[in-house]
Amino acid sequence: MVERVAKDFGTPPGFPLLADPDFKVINRYGVFNPEPFNGRKVPHPAVYVIDRAGKVAWKFVNTDARIRAENKDILQALKELEGK
Repeated sequence: MVERVAKDFGTPPGFPLLADPDFKVINRYGVFNPEPFNGRKVPHPAVYVIDRAGKVAWKFVNTDARIRAENKDILQALKELEGK
């Protein structure tokens, strides 16, 4: 994924990405999707905003792979964290 982002945008992402080929983290968060999507095993769409103490401050999970968290909602969750 890092290589694809770097190729598409001319620079790698400015944050770390997690590789989880054994689905350990996916299973820990309970977002494993048993149904293949476009022929691949993928998690349900999910976004977690985690505070500095490691607590989940906001999350979005949906079993429909076509429905994703909206940027405005993620940004609002991050903004609320800033104020704490």
